[in-house]
This record gives sequence, C-alpha cells and structure tokens, in this order.
Amino acid sequence: MKDFIYNEMMVHTALCTNKDPKKVLIVSDDATALVAEVQKHDGISCEAISANINALRDAKDGEFDVIISELESDAAVLAHYNRVLKDDGLLVSVHAPLDDLATNKVMMHVLGKYAKIIMPFNVGNGQTAILASKEYHPTADIILHRADMLDGLEYYNCDVHPAAFAMGNNIRKAYLGVIRN
Repeated sequence: MKDFIYNEMMVHTALCTNKDPKKVLIVSDDATALVAEVQKHDGISCEAISANINALRDAKDGEFDVIISELESDAAVLAHYNRVLKDDGLLVSVHAPLDDLATNKVMMHVLGKYAKIIMPFNVGNGQTAILASKEYHPTADIILHRADMLDGLEYYNCDVHPAAFAMGNNIRKAYLGVIRN
C-alpha cells in the first residue's frame, strides 16, 4: 500500500497541471487509492486498467487527457501512452530511482519523442515520478484555483506542487540535456 503523500502527488500534480482534464487513465495493479484521489475533482472521469500492455491496447487514440502509470515503461508502452493521450495530454509515471541514470535516460529519450516537457518530481518517501507533458509546464501552468479548492487533502497544495520539482545540482548535472523544462 502506498502512503497518502504518494497517492496525492501522483494524481493532483497531474490534474492541477493539465488545463482542463476530463478523462484520466490509471495504469496500476491496485488503483483504488489513486482513483479515490481523482474522484476529489469534479467533472473528471477515471478509468483504471491493470498494469499490462494488453489492457492498454484496447484504449482509443486520443482518448485521455492524463495518464497516471505505476507500470515501469519501455518504448512500446510509452508509444501506446502517446497514442491514447490527447494532443495536450500528460503522463505521470513511476521510473527507476534517479541514481539509475542509464535506465532513466533511455526512458526520457523515448519520452522526448512525444513530450515537450519531461521532469522528475518528488512523490514522497524519497521516491520520484516523471511528468511528461505535450503542452503544459508543471510549475508555470499550475491551475492554482484547482489546487487550492480541493477538499480532503492531507499533503498536496499549491505550494508543494512546484516545490516537488526542485532537484539538487547532482541531478541537474547528471540529467543535463535529458530533462526538458
């Protein structure tokens, strides 16, 4: 079971970055807590599928505004994510620990084919996720009224959101030219 910080950061960081999310796809073997976080937003529908490529193949092209994935993704999975995301969509995904430079650089290079912005961010307990966006920047385009008007949050707020993207110089140097912000 993931803690509340992780669940809130995975969901609300994405939903408060996308300008007008209407439909979210969660890829997880246990999406219950993530779905509950999405349901705190009015007017956003959510679909959850198991963390395997076969379930993703059935999704329609350009169907989703946001994908939240707990599936460590290879190039084929990332291509499917791109296919089912709208033109201004964004993906939040788990990835290898940041000190696994080789694995993450491969993932980020593939994401670079599809996304204008690729940034790791803190999701709690020393974990990071990747936000890959086709259009919206997670710190410049944060939807403040949406971030501040949510009820029932224990951690996430409009101050935590941009702070989650702050990375030390060691990460900046190691990922120079790979992270797109």
